[in-house]
Amino acid sequence: MTVTAKPGEVVASDLITVFVDGTEVSVPKGTLAIRAAELIGVAIPRFCDHPLLDPVGACRQCLVEVPDMGNGRGMPKPQASCTLECAPGMKIQTQNTSAVAAKAQKGMIEFLLINHPLDCPICDKGGECPLQNQAMSNGGGESRYEGVKRTFPKPVSISAQILLDRERCILCARCTRFSEQISGDPFITLVERGALQQVGYYEDEPYNSYFSGNVIQICPVGALTSVSYRFQSRPFDLVSTPTTCEHCAGGCQLRTDHRHFQVKRRLAGDAPEVNEEWNCDKGRFAFRSARGDDRLTRPLVRDNGVLRVASWPEAIDAAVAGLKRAGTQVGVLTGGRLTIEDAYGYSKFARAVLGTNNIDFRSRPHSAEEAAFLANRVAGRSLDNDTLSYTALQGAKQVILVAFEPEEEAAMVFLRLRKAVRKNGLKVLTIAPYASNGSAKLNAEVIPTVPGTEPEALAGLSADADTIVLVGERAAVIPGALSAAADFVDRTGARLAWMPRRAGDRGAVEAGCLPNLLPGARPAGAVLARVDVQAAWGVDGLPTLPGLDADAQLAAAREGLGLVVAGLEPSDFTNAAEVRDALESAPFVISLEQRLSEVTERADVVFPIALIEERPGHFLNWEHRRGRVNTVIRQPNQPMTDLRVLAALAEALGRPLGIRTARQALTELDELGVWDGARQPLARTRGVAAPADGELALATWRELIDGSRGNDHEPALQATAKPVVARTSPEVAAAHGLTGAVTIAGNGGWLTLPLEVVPGMAADTVWVPTHAPDTPLSELGLVHGDSVTVSSPAAALDRGEGFDRGEGGVA
Repeated sequence: MTVTAKPGEVVASDLITVFVDGTEVSVPKGTLAIRAAELIGVAIPRFCDHPLLDPVGACRQCLVEVPDMGNGRGMPKPQASCTLECAPGMKIQTQNTSAVAAKAQKGMIEFLLINHPLDCPICDKGGECPLQNQAMSNGGGESRYEGVKRTFPKPVSISAQILLDRERCILCARCTRFSEQISGDPFITLVERGALQQVGYYEDEPYNSYFSGNVIQICPVGALTSVSYRFQSRPFDLVSTPTTCEHCAGGCQLRTDHRHFQVKRRLAGDAPEVNEEWNCDKGRFAFRSARGDDRLTRPLVRDNGVLRVASWPEAIDAAVAGLKRAGTQVGVLTGGRLTIEDAYGYSKFARAVLGTNNIDFRSRPHSAEEAAFLANRVAGRSLDNDTLSYTALQGAKQVILVAFEPEEEAAMVFLRLRKAVRKNGLKVLTIAPYASNGSAKLNAEVIPTVPGTEPEALAGLSADADTIVLVGERAAVIPGALSAAADFVDRTGARLAWMPRRAGDRGAVEAGCLPNLLPGARPAGAVLARVDVQAAWGVDGLPTLPGLDADAQLAAAREGLGLVVAGLEPSDFTNAAEVRDALESAPFVISLEQRLSEVTERADVVFPIALIEERPGHFLNWEHRRGRVNTVIRQPNQPMTDLRVLAALAEALGRPLGIRTARQALTELDELGVWDGARQPLARTRGVAAPADGELALATWRELIDGSRGNDHEPALQATAKPVVARTSPEVAAAHGLTGAVTIAGNGGWLTLPLEVVPGMAADTVWVPTHAPDTPLSELGLVHGDSVTVSSPAAALDRGEGFDRGEGGVA
């Protein structure tokens, strides 16, 4: 028989023929022998080999016999098939046909087991351990070693969440190659030689990588374990379910393992087109945020100013009474946690039941320019008709980052860009105030840019059809940035992708959770679009008045607008204090939430909502690829989803929603289809004025591990957060007399942080993290591009401003 590797991907002239165990195989030039064997279903045992890592031949377990190298001559000794490139006519004999290969593999297993401890009954890897499995299939039945095994003190913490048992390590170098080649965080390496060789780390610099959990998953033994999962369960006691990550818009496929109705761990799924076999630590470890004592399990109703537990019928009646009093004077704030099915339910509930276009998913700094941009350039795109994907990123010649930090805001996009840089020579340009850690690992060319001048910086670059522009959600607060990005790609022929930060944002756009947009990219102001949706929904009419965005809804709440609120936090908005004031001033607030929050504290009716593992649905990632969310945990009394609560409210209001399940919602949305009429035009705004004398422009972005409530109840993950510091250039530091710390003041508030001086940083700029633990910028009402002043903490205290490092306040 003849097996051809991936037909259609290579031309015939690029193929060579080899023989594996007597079977003729056609493979591309450069194919490793171990891959050729896989094509015909021959599994050669291995430990160091991984298809996404460079070959190293460290473990020598994959030895094969090569009686003919293709030139009539054989190799005198067994060869490591993971480093052996196939040659035309080469004959390869594996352990299935060669006694020499079988003996060599058996000997290697015996060598590895000499010092390996008999920890299998207590090892986290026991039951899914490649060493355990291959010792049974390819090793000897008994050990001939009677000496004393090597031991080390254990475990060793190489980071707050990664533990190392050195005596279990078989020196395959998978972890060190991952940290060097994939994530770009080479803080661990192999040290010493011979029997003393072991994984080493910097004692004063822990392995604080955003991707450190992957080294646990790819470790072929139990040498690397996580603090949160260690000794929690046995693999054969777990029930595994594939799902999609709920944190960012990357769409990573995960495997969720649960036991006794509790999620015990999450692993990266195998999705070659999306996250390959990797995921970030937030997606892997941050799944406990709503599993604490503050989990909502029963409805709450405000009675005489105090929230009390209520029955579902009582809570429904109370909510309906409030909605009837409000009439159409209601706003809907959905946040970014929703699946596309739940988002569609909120969109339909707002228009068909409440009769309003007051709906917005953007629980963050936003603008009217962004709403128009999303309607014009983002809504209605699909993976089928678009050339923007992870694969496209990897194949591009140039990528321009505008108001976007991929390592912090879309971790899998960062890994794919880094892979393209290493493998294909991708050129990355980033319009940013300074070279961040992620930019350095991408070898990115930094265009030092004062916040607010990004449109001018972009206009000065060159691009072509092989260029992709990635614009982040932070561009919403940069006047003219989004329209400038659209104009740039129209002029140069480049491709443009919007990179939201949260998992539910892309689906919310398609579902119509915007005041100017109906489901399927239909403009809310277009008569034919409204008629189209009205006919599909079977309602008498849809609202014609323009809707309010999230900020406008909150402002109107102080004047009598009622609110229906899904999962959002005041600290995510521009000004947290104003959001709290709006919630307190609103005449009626309904909250659909998973745990107690600042919103539920101020709500009149609170409905408990199912966790992500307790519901089905889909997330749309930045590519517009659907990622399925499967129900992981099924209980006798399954918690209510947002969609079911909305359906119950609509039924009680006498205007049935018509959908109750995720399947019904997705079917209806698909049947509605995408609008093929004219799109809403872009909204063009002017840039911001330069900072006044003595002022600086504020630069900021969210970090992956920050003060978000999504990281709660996972202290090991929170301990890996980057130190909270402010950054500025040497020139600014010298001009303002800044040394070890700086006080940033603006909008009537101030913040004092340790200072890091960054050579080459943009002039007249200071950077601080957007949502640092205990010091989010929203408490000061500041966003990217705002003007601030800086001074030494001593000078600030003389003026009555400033606190100790890491603290802030409002005058």
